[in-house]
Amino acid sequence: MKIATFNINNVNRRLPNLLAWLKSAKPDIVCLQELKAEQSAFPAEALKKAGYRAAWKGQKTWNGVAILSRRHDIHVTRDQLPGDAADKQSRYLEAAINGIIIGCIYLPNGNPQPGPKFDYKLAWFERLIRHARALKKLAVPVALVGDYNVVPADFDIYPTKSWDNDALLQPESRAAYRKLLKQGWTDALRELHPDKPMYTFWHYLRHRWENDKGLRLDHLLLSPDLAKQLTHGGVDRAVRGREGASDHAPAWIELDR
Repeated sequence: MKIATFNINNVNRRLPNLLAWLKSAKPDIVCLQELKAEQSAFPAEALKKAGYRAAWKGQKTWNGVAILSRRHDIHVTRDQLPGDAADKQSRYLEAAINGIIIGCIYLPNGNPQPGPKFDYKLAWFERLIRHARALKKLAVPVALVGDYNVVPADFDIYPTKSWDNDALLQPESRAAYRKLLKQGWTDALRELHPDKPMYTFWHYLRHRWENDKGLRLDHLLLSPDLAKQLTHGGVDRAVRGREGASDHAPAWIELDR
């Protein structure tokens, strides 16, 4: 089984890129973030023609998450991260697919920091940590997949000081990510590639793609039972270099199941 995450950065604008990647990579399950499309504008028919079922929670202008499945039905279990009924941002979608719980995550960016956006990021992260703990207690296979908007360590970004004040690199953001991992989740890409940066994002500005000045923001976290089935994984970097590309590249893993 191949599971992927892809911050598509506007699903309708990047639809040709998405369809081309789906055709070549053939992932079984895909988590998409940053749809930038309201619910009625999601391109479900085009994806159906490409062989993918879809569940999604859109939001006009910003945010939005979706889960695609190539071979199995999608049974949505949550369309909002619990813990704050007043939070209306479309950042979390959860579904059962072929015996696995998939959580699709688009964690808040948090900039500028300090300020209310950073406070929201950290509060959302704490809600995710609490919910992840509850999922883990279910003793079922779980994958928490998506754009976490955190650079876990200095190794996950090109050598620079230009991002030092960014919310993605703050000690509080990194501490929250470590706190999540300490529950027993496996950071799949880092587990498979301990000695490679595995960048998944390159800013559009200052030729950062061309100079490979990237960041690792997109993570696939696995419960212990799934981690035992982990065989391969990587980043489809070439997708980032295509015309009209998202500023993220798809990250993926394969499980022996």
